[in-house]
Amino acid sequence: MRKVSRTDITGPASLLSAGQAGEKELQKAIQHYGSATKKKFPFAAYKGDDVRHTLEKLFHGKCAYCESRYDITGPVDIEHYRPKGQVEGSPEHRGYWWLAGDWTNLLPSCLDCNRRRYQPVPEEFASLTGALESARQGGYRAILSGKEASFPLAAGGIRVIDRPDPADMVVALEAEEALLLDPTRDDPAAHLKFFIDRENPLGLVFPASSSEIEVLALPAATSSTEVLENAAREAGVSVRGAVSIQVYGLNRIALIQERTRVLRKLELLATIVIDMFAVVDSLSRLRVAERDRPILNTAILRARGAASRALGEIRGMASPSAPFSAMVAAWIKAFKKDISTPQPVPEALGDDPTVAGLINA
Repeated sequence: MRKVSRTDITGPASLLSAGQAGEKELQKAIQHYGSATKKKFPFAAYKGDDVRHTLEKLFHGKCAYCESRYDITGPVDIEHYRPKGQVEGSPEHRGYWWLAGDWTNLLPSCLDCNRRRYQPVPEEFASLTGALESARQGGYRAILSGKEASFPLAAGGIRVIDRPDPADMVVALEAEEALLLDPTRDDPAAHLKFFIDRENPLGLVFPASSSEIEVLALPAATSSTEVLENAAREAGVSVRGAVSIQVYGLNRIALIQERTRVLRKLELLATIVIDMFAVVDSLSRLRVAERDRPILNTAILRARGAASRALGEIRGMASPSAPFSAMVAAWIKAFKKDISTPQPVPEALGDDPTVAGLINA
């Protein structure tokens, strides 16, 4: 999950312009929910083509929660951050119906993050060692995940039941103290941390920890309530991160495998970069006859080119349009730290005396 700003793009006219589908539907919904009828309201404005296309552009065809490319693997669910029809665990709640066509309440989601079903996850999350052992040895168990109508609140949150006065809307919704992360409202990096082990890559995500000794552990529970209780007992662990991982299913086996594949590709590219720097350094130190200088220069240029292409690929994998870009950014941070020792850098590749400097070039 990566931070996304809605101000980066013009929102869909069908929901934001006066007299369009969104405004018309809201007025009908107000009348519907103000009556005694128990019938469901047929929301449709949020399904408009311009809504779908705008979400695809804003999120680069990726799921807002897991950053996988839904535009390749399957259709997108236009997801309501606050559920429109009902709220899990609150039988009296008719859903946040007044936000069904609210642009700020809509997110693109892959089917597995949004639809409720059992998904395999690492069997043991009581400790980092246990989680890694389970994932690497293929020890999995199925838990029910997928957001659907889930919208858990913190213990002190005040659930909004009916449509507030528009002037009080923002304050009322903030008072709920929502536990689920919304990448357009929150900074996911403050709540989620990717496990980066450059020796043995594994694409797990954990709730972030504010303590100096990071707590990379949390039981894979069967409900958001259980996760909330477990996270609350762990000092310094982001409760919102923990609940979001469970509800969205961010450690389901398919995601772990795909993120691990990306991490392994990054390690391969890193090897190419470092090896090519070593080759350039060695060749640059050679003393050859003038007649052999063109051959040596050609070899140096080829090594420089290979390093540049590998670095370009790494940068591309961290771009907002790339799958799992938040995890790639975390890997780059670790990579830069590992190779921060000054070393010769080919003039054609940059001026910073470290390989790490070239990542930002």
